[in-house]
Amino acid sequence: MSEIKTALIVGGGIGGLVTALKLNQAGVSVRVFESVETIRALGVGINLLPHAVRVLTELGLADELEKTGLPTAELMYVNKFGKKIWQEPRGKAAGYHWPQYSIHRGRLQMLLLNAVIQKLGEDSVLTGHHLQSFEQTGDTVTARFINRKTGESLGSYNADLMIAADGIHSVVRKTFYPNEGLPKFSGRILWRGITEADPFLTGRSMIMAGYQDQKFVAYPVCPETAAKGRSLVNWIAELAIEDEMPDRADWNKKIDKEKFAPQFAAWDFGWLNVPQLIEETDAVYEFPMVDRDPLPAWTFGRITLLGDAAHPMYPIGSNGASQAILDADALGEAILADLTAEQALKAYEEARIEPTANIVMANRKNGPEMVMQIVEDRAPNGFANLDDVISQQELQDIANQYKQIAGFDREKLNSKAGKR
Repeated sequence: MSEIKTALIVGGGIGGLVTALKLNQAGVSVRVFESVETIRALGVGINLLPHAVRVLTELGLADELEKTGLPTAELMYVNKFGKKIWQEPRGKAAGYHWPQYSIHRGRLQMLLLNAVIQKLGEDSVLTGHHLQSFEQTGDTVTARFINRKTGESLGSYNADLMIAADGIHSVVRKTFYPNEGLPKFSGRILWRGITEADPFLTGRSMIMAGYQDQKFVAYPVCPETAAKGRSLVNWIAELAIEDEMPDRADWNKKIDKEKFAPQFAAWDFGWLNVPQLIEETDAVYEFPMVDRDPLPAWTFGRITLLGDAAHPMYPIGSNGASQAILDADALGEAILADLTAEQALKAYEEARIEPTANIVMANRKNGPEMVMQIVEDRAPNGFANLDDVISQQELQDIANQYKQIAGFDREKLNSKAGKR
């Protein structure tokens, strides 16, 4: 029987909540500590790839996911004139045993929060608890929390393990890597919005248009809206800028669409009217596109990093949330292997540190989206025949290579069905 009986999870985001469910499934008593006073359904759209959906399915969440997310039918890359570069089916349409879901991030977080409270109890998630400090003594981790708004001390908690799922500005990561500094800025800004519109293509399509320095991404995220014959479209406009990274205090704030909308004024593709989509969106939020360099180690005794605290990456290839979910799965499996606490955390690290580092580096080179840049470089004025610009084999090879790097090669993933 495992010596690991209790765990503290710092951070109540997607990674932290899935970790709580996974550790509970492994017989560990878990408490989640979240800085914000109230967890709300904030954010815009994200994608869950089939390998992440597999993990959530094994946690008993398949029915709730189906009610909350929209199964992605296809992915299509087009150039800045709306001409198709690459198109492929996704999820079950591509032969996976599990769907790919386009889903509202906040709704997914609330789904997971409700599952944690239902399975672990009302007192399993403590909000308004910001990690102030921590220490390891013998076989115990002690964490001290404060109310970030008032500075009031909220006491200390002990456990056999502590998992830091506290995001790109992780307190725990900064403690172990105090000289790392700010996240690395890509030189590109994302503007994100969500609005109801007419369906485009299949009504469950994910499209990416443009190239590295000017891109537009759109996909629907709501099954209820789709059932009414409409689409709740999540969209991202991306531009390279020459300025420094915006101050962190400005992140995630509503901004004036005139900062970026004029650059997309001509992007009406017939099947998707980009300027109209931007114009009809009430609230638009700005995010610098950032990541951090891969680390040499995540685990320090009985403490480890997870999700964005461990490996923040560019939002390329639909991987951020999915990789945090895979972290949670690997950690749970390591604990089930009946190792000591230190051995389990090291086994988890060994399983995940290299794969996630490879994704971080691949995403810096545009991941599977590099096909858009290749076409822009070779045919900046557009093309009449795609085969004159890039071969189908080159396109297929790039798509397949990224699936291997990101861990969702279809044959490998499907071969795991029913093995646990």
